[in-house]
Amino acid sequence: MLFDTHAHYDAKRFDNDRHELLASMQQNGVGRILNAGCDLESSRMAIELAHQYNFIYAAVGSHPDDADHVDGALVDTYRELAKEDKVVAIGEIGLDYYYEDVPREQQKKAFRMQMELARALHLPVIVHERDAHGDGLEIVKEFPDVTGVFHCYSGSLEMARELVKLGWYVGFTGVLTFKNARKALEVAENVPLHRIVLETDCPYMAPEPYRGKRCDSTMLPRMAEKLAQLRDKTVEEIEQITWENGCRLFRLKP
Repeated sequence: MLFDTHAHYDAKRFDNDRHELLASMQQNGVGRILNAGCDLESSRMAIELAHQYNFIYAAVGSHPDDADHVDGALVDTYRELAKEDKVVAIGEIGLDYYYEDVPREQQKKAFRMQMELARALHLPVIVHERDAHGDGLEIVKEFPDVTGVFHCYSGSLEMARELVKLGWYVGFTGVLTFKNARKALEVAENVPLHRIVLETDCPYMAPEPYRGKRCDSTMLPRMAEKLAQLRDKTVEEIEQITWENGCRLFRLKP
């Protein structure tokens, strides 16, 4: 079975068939899903979905695009939501300098506040980091007792190796199957296998040959196949390794 360690089934693009799709996961080889929050509303819906399906877990937090809403009151709300037994991480949090919809200093402040929350709650974090490699690494180093995953990893191999030394995991999406994904492929080929997790980031980042379509967790086998090819492993070995990695990351029983 596969563990989709990053999904967004709260997204409106699933409104028409969300429950039918989720009901089909086990027969499609997907045994667990982590639904990540991006703001307060999506965090609450992630918890709701986790209560409805025994194979879904939730993370709560504000994406950098929502960083302008992060204040002490919102962090306290996330603190209360994190008491739910199926909330296993804080996220997705981090930095996004690609669009920079929120000023960088505001993003960094929100990131640090939520890293502090994760430290206080002894929870792993899910980091969204785009075009902010230096600042992202600098901030996580400020919290040596907090670890987690850099999801949809887009940094260098050198940075990935540094993160692994610090106890972090690296997440790969359908980008692994893209022809122009040289950097992601280099990292996936060289990072220790016991620190790699697979994810869809659905409804985004659909792998080839579905690129451009709505992504969902039933497409995760494409990423497993590509990683198996890169690492000279069987697909079954990759499924087992990444399943165990996801369980260890989110402190779940295998």
